[in-house]
Amino acid sequence: MSHIKFESMLKTNSIYFFDLVEFEEIIIHYLDVGKISLAKKALQLGLEQHPTSVDLKLLQVELYLTDNEVDKASKLLKRIALISPNNDEVYIQKATIASKKGLHKEAIVYLEKALTLTNEPFDIWSLLGMEFLYLDNFEEARINFEKCVAEDLEDYAALYNIVYCFDIEEKHNEAITYLTAYVDKNPYCEVAWHQIGRQYFILKRYHKALQAFDYAVLIDETFIGGYLEKAKTLEQLGNYKEAIDNYLISLELGDPTSFAYVRVGECYQKLGQLDTAITYYKKAIHEDPLLDKGWILLTNIYADQKKYQKALYYLSKAIEIEDDNALYWKRYAEINLKLSFFEEAIVGFSNCLQLGDISLEIYIGLADVLIFLGEFKEALRIIFEAYKSCGNLAEISYRFAGLFSILNKERYAKTHLISGLETDFDYHIVLQELFPSLSEKSNFKKIIATFKKANE
Repeated sequence: MSHIKFESMLKTNSIYFFDLVEFEEIIIHYLDVGKISLAKKALQLGLEQHPTSVDLKLLQVELYLTDNEVDKASKLLKRIALISPNNDEVYIQKATIASKKGLHKEAIVYLEKALTLTNEPFDIWSLLGMEFLYLDNFEEARINFEKCVAEDLEDYAALYNIVYCFDIEEKHNEAITYLTAYVDKNPYCEVAWHQIGRQYFILKRYHKALQAFDYAVLIDETFIGGYLEKAKTLEQLGNYKEAIDNYLISLELGDPTSFAYVRVGECYQKLGQLDTAITYYKKAIHEDPLLDKGWILLTNIYADQKKYQKALYYLSKAIEIEDDNALYWKRYAEINLKLSFFEEAIVGFSNCLQLGDISLEIYIGLADVLIFLGEFKEALRIIFEAYKSCGNLAEISYRFAGLFSILNKERYAKTHLISGLETDFDYHIVLQELFPSLSEKSNFKKIIATFKKANE
């Protein structure tokens, strides 16, 4: 091969003659494999031996662009255009420069000009497709990629781009129509069957999706993506045992992935095999210790088993990874409440509020812990915040009533008690739970009795 001969020449300090085609092959080879310094050496020698070659000068433009020397590339292109004005590669490189500058419409104009000058439009269609993608013109992008696939059925990069365009526009039925026509021409293409399955999965037509994924893995028994998608589809169909089998096949075929371990664990959990589920969740976090979902799944399974200390341990790991997740802090508060760790529960609920979770549930949770600890003024402040955020709800009114009464502001207490009773009479039971002594106060009992009679 020419590049081997070239490297031998460099090692021996000899000077060999290469014809123009050989130099082009050598330079393109080094560009393709990323050996830029060798490409430059070959180009330098090539221009010394063939100083008038337009093709070598065009490769010089490409090397300038590789080094991001756009001005040098532009100047050289202008000189080449004077020598060879009808060279399609000149316009392709002009398009590349325009694209680097973000001038995608200008790049398209150059590429369309290049199309008029070439008998080999394949690469230009692909470049046009990418430029239209940059402009979010998915229909035109797709049309150009479809031309590539029509020319070469095994251009899978173009095929993926076509499906991407359909996906972005949410034209999943149209994607199925296109891909079905494609497999009529290329029936043993596992990539196409896989993509058909994906479209049916998105449309929740799981039986059709499963059929397509079955074809994909029959064509290529080592197709990891096919087994993963098949497993996900089987999960949706409630066939957890077969889903597990397919996830395990994907693990056998490739490197272990935390995703597959988690999915296997969740399938076992749905089958009620909790110990096995825990085993796979632990494999997932061993594979990827920064996978917060794995730690949370362990948290939830231990919390369901009322093993709250273990649950709290795993939850703390998830929070270390993502300490700005309000859902994790809410879970932290809930589990600490189960353990009667009230100060920690306050930390959890407070962090939820700081992170933007201003739901009624968080306000009420925090206020109730503060009431239990006797921090009535702070609880009242939280209920005021809840009122501003959520409005005059029964949950808020009754807590206002109890707190104002404890703080000897009976007029406010009465007003909010009446408001709560008018909104939701039955919920007044919360007074007995949170303020047992107050629910027996004569003024409270009298007001409640009046509303009870009115509701009978």
